Amino acid sequence: MGELRVETLSKTFKDGTQALKGVSLHVEDREAVFLLGPSGAGKTTTLRIIAGLEEVTQGAVWIRGRNVTTWSPRDRNVAMVYDKHSLFPHMAVFENLAYPLRARRLAKNDIRSRIDAVADTLQISELLDRRPSELSGGQMQRVAIGRALVRDADVFLLDEPISHLDAQLRARMRVEFKRLQREFEATMLYVSHDQLEAMTMADRIILINEGRIEQVAAPQTLFDEPETLFAATFVGEPHMNTFPAQLHQEAGNARLLIAGGDVPIDDDWLGRGPDLSAVQDLIAGIRPQQVTLARPDERGAGIIRGVVFAVETLGSRVVFDVEISGGSKQNVVRVLTSVDQARAFPQELNAPIAVRIDPDFVYLFDAADGRTIRQARFTTMQTI
Repeated sequence: MGELRVETLSKTFKDGTQALKGVSLHVEDREAVFLLGPSGAGKTTTLRIIAGLEEVTQGAVWIRGRNVTTWSPRDRNVAMVYDKHSLFPHMAVFENLAYPLRARRLAKNDIRSRIDAVADTLQISELLDRRPSELSGGQMQRVAIGRALVRDADVFLLDEPISHLDAQLRARMRVEFKRLQREFEATMLYVSHDQLEAMTMADRIILINEGRIEQVAAPQTLFDEPETLFAATFVGEPHMNTFPAQLHQEAGNARLLIAGGDVPIDDDWLGRGPDLSAVQDLIAGIRPQQVTLARPDERGAGIIRGVVFAVETLGSRVVFDVEISGGSKQNVVRVLTSVDQARAFPQELNAPIAVRIDPDFVYLFDAADGRTIRQARFTTMQTI
């Protein structure tokens, strides 16, 4: 296997679209890294450049310490798995698996031994004589993965390979992919827009947006310590609540004005980060699982009153959307709670209710550039 390094990749298409803007990334030998981001962020373009299927405008691609930027796809020794199976319909599974090996002129015995080993690992040995039309979606995807694994490639590139499968099969394939990556000790760059895939399968996540890298971190670190407002709101389900915020300090008292409510803060809270007085416009963020429901007549710090806007039941969890009037603007605060806790509060639309915001779980961002200027003191210890 091999190490992958990409240096300051830029890509501008003929129509003037700038898909990549100085992307640099590093995947260590035998590491599984996810390139995560929304549609149009530049994920697939990055993968195609690494594979040699797209020319780079500027930058370099290194595999196993070799600059392969100008090499043909055939010479790079990378294996790619697409979001569609791309199997040869007229060939049996065995021949589909054997195709890349025959192209490299391997001996028949070597081809048979490699296919048998990979088929056994993928649990598709009984499918080797079947045609793709006789397989289920999950079986076809395992064959497509097997065709990549038999190659003994330096780097495996995966472009949303399970995005089209049903939810139950995707869950099973997530576990299977992680097991395969460890068994084959594969160096893997996996493109996805699905944060659940990335959070559960990746050693590290590279978050990309509009052709630029936003943050590179381990999954839990990315969730707990986002470096930008985009990172904070893209990772996490339900999404982080965000509101314009104001800091008020007078007569020894300090408070944050968030969503039309006062959240008192102490000197310790103020002293945990940079001077906020220099930031003109603040955005406050708090994850739904760290907002708590309260009775509308409840008193105390951080209580904000509103009405029930919507309620979603998600099996063992319930999401309350609470509408709060903040000046002339209507705000909706999302609260994620358990079914047992939800039963203690009204769920009828427009019923009075309140929420409590604890400043220790509040993130602060600079509205001008989106950078994080204050991390939450306490984190959720949950990935999603």
